[in-house]
Amino acid sequence: MSDLPFTLDQLKILHAVSKEGSFKKAAEKLYISQPAVSLQIQNLEKQLNKPIFYRDKRKASLTETGKLLIKYCDRILSLCEETCLALDELNTLQSGALIIGASQTTGTYLMPRLIGLFRHKYPQIEVELQVHSTRKIAWGIATGRIDLAIVGGEVPQELKSDLELTPYAEDELALILPITHPFSSLKYIQKEDLYRLRFIALNTQSTIRNVIEKTLTQNGIDSSYFKIEMELNSIEAIKNAVHSGLGAAFVSVSAISKELELGILHWAKIEGITIKRTLSIVVNPKRYHSNATKIFKEEILEMFLNTPPINKNLIS
Repeated sequence: MSDLPFTLDQLKILHAVSKEGSFKKAAEKLYISQPAVSLQIQNLEKQLNKPIFYRDKRKASLTETGKLLIKYCDRILSLCEETCLALDELNTLQSGALIIGASQTTGTYLMPRLIGLFRHKYPQIEVELQVHSTRKIAWGIATGRIDLAIVGGEVPQELKSDLELTPYAEDELALILPITHPFSSLKYIQKEDLYRLRFIALNTQSTIRNVIEKTLTQNGIDSSYFKIEMELNSIEAIKNAVHSGLGAAFVSVSAISKELELGILHWAKIEGITIKRTLSIVVNPKRYHSNATKIFKEEILEMFLNTPPINKNLIS
């Protein structure tokens, strides 16, 4: 293999200039002088025998050569970082950090408890939880910003070939009503009764809403005829709205455990219909997985296998 026409230091500087948009800002970011940045870029251009930046604009703008180089530069620096992490760990869990992603409901109601149990067992591992939409979380996994994720919806089609999804649990979705609603006295309601309700729903981009609509369609129910009273982007807001008597809603059973125990919401069972979605662990098989990531994945699986279904404790 011939000598490489660049060094890691040059790639770091190139990455900084591209990200910051100027030589001056890159120098400040890297805590070196601006002439040092300029010299490294000039040397890199000489080694490549091609210009990397256009010189006729105030903002550092990449040439086609620069764009191609920065594409591989990001990957090279990322691999170097992963290599350093792997060497630091070297089959130990003495220290480390783990970034976990989760979709809204899972991240709000399930993950904090699981992370707490993990931190109790491995206090030396720092854990960060990022809660976003399934789509945003999937992109975080794909780009390496997130180590592992728990999601309840489908990842974007364009990422399916790049990510590894492992189904590990089913999350039942409940139809909740105010306890004062006439249907709250019934053991079951009929699917035709759904058309008589006023619904408070998540926005149309929600993965939970898509799962609900798909399941209802499979059971001969056309949700497009539902009366949507309002759309909200928060499960807590939806629960409060239902409790206030503004309508009915479908939410994850994991999100209403306290309300069911306190008897302030009613879980209305629909005869012959159970709505469930699959929760999956998502990782990027092409990236380095730290020991913390591997152990957390195993802990999650074990915790769910040994945890009784939610509805056993809540419904009599």
